[in-house]
Amino acid sequence: MLEVWRLAWPAITHMLLITLVFLVDRLVLGNYSAASLASLQISSVLVWTLYSIFTAFSAGTLAIAGRAVGANDKRQAARVALVSIAGASAIGAVVAIGALAFLGAFLPAVFPHAGAQVLDDAAAYLKIVLPTLPLSFCEAMAAAALQASGDTRTPLFAATLANLANLVLSVLLVFGLAGLPEMGIRGAAIGAAVAASVQAIILLTVLFSSRRSPLPLRDVLREGGAFDVATVRRLAAVSVPAFLDKLAYNGGYVVFVAIIGLLGSAVMAANQALVSVEAICFLSADGFGIAAGALVAQKLGAGSALDARRAATIAARLAVAMLSAFGLVFLLAPRVLVTAFSDDPAIVSIGVPALFVAAFAQPFMAYATVMRMVLRGAGATRAVLAVTLGGTFLIRLPAAYLFAVVLDHGLVGVWIGSTLDWVFEAAVLAWLFRRGSWAEKAV
Repeated sequence: MLEVWRLAWPAITHMLLITLVFLVDRLVLGNYSAASLASLQISSVLVWTLYSIFTAFSAGTLAIAGRAVGANDKRQAARVALVSIAGASAIGAVVAIGALAFLGAFLPAVFPHAGAQVLDDAAAYLKIVLPTLPLSFCEAMAAAALQASGDTRTPLFAATLANLANLVLSVLLVFGLAGLPEMGIRGAAIGAAVAASVQAIILLTVLFSSRRSPLPLRDVLREGGAFDVATVRRLAAVSVPAFLDKLAYNGGYVVFVAIIGLLGSAVMAANQALVSVEAICFLSADGFGIAAGALVAQKLGAGSALDARRAATIAARLAVAMLSAFGLVFLLAPRVLVTAFSDDPAIVSIGVPALFVAAFAQPFMAYATVMRMVLRGAGATRAVLAVTLGGTFLIRLPAAYLFAVVLDHGLVGVWIGSTLDWVFEAAVLAWLFRRGSWAEKAV
């Protein structure tokens, strides 16, 4: 348990700090204008979607580098990290250029009922943040390489500094304080862009340092042969299914958000507040998942499948216990939580009933999130892809549309759909974990 917690608490805090950039933007803009807050339901979701999809290649980094560290082959882990970072930089540039090119046509087509001001604010935010995607993608690979080596504290340090920069810049630039111009949504975007850049620069600097890096990247570069075909193929074998998994999940989530958009801007703003409230929950689960994935990779690399299973079980139990406690808070103080993000009576009245549904989802979300990372850490990314496809397209989207639109339950119906998905995924992943074939996966 201590080994899991030693890796988990910095990873949990790191994940919270990554999303705190969006959370700060929601808090600041929620006190600036309702249109700006509603626009984040579009812009922040799209940025997070692109980040999640294209940083899925970090699953290969974690699994293969973690096994190499467990087998005491840090040079191989360094080769994996170098290939991952180089690939992330190239992919980030292509994605940023493509997203900016199609932005003008994409937003009104996908969100036709969002309103002109909401769409204008979303576009303004995205035009500033999207160019930082190459650095954001590299940051994800660098963090995965450090986590695979057992270092979850350096990403935490980088995220802390990045969030301080975002907080100061967002508050000053959104409201025009300290003699600076009032920039509204653009001020929040500048803060987010600077935060992403700071975090990436710190992690890459540490990883390529000859003294502070846990992996010998500079030595491998000097020796040559870092970008061998065998390493690329191994990464692709694990990462491509993880990429498709994220593509399916986040592509489905865009459709999910589009369903919410059919319900109007007030529901969009209320859902944004609920997502902000729930952020601490799914990010805590992500932190336990990162710790579990790293330990599973290392234990399997060391030839100890039993220890890998124990680490996974402990991480899942801790996550379920923590998120169940958060769910209880949702039940006891829903109005206080929603009001923290918006005191608009309409938004609060829409958000509070949905938070009761979210409370029920927490233990299932905790277990499913950790087990996803366990299987990814073992390299069993195809199994995770199959679960995602089933949960997203057979459960979440049909159920959300049925309950929210057809049966007219509004935002409550949307969260019923997502909760049913988590229950389904937790059940299937529990079955896959008990089968144990993931422990025999070669990467």
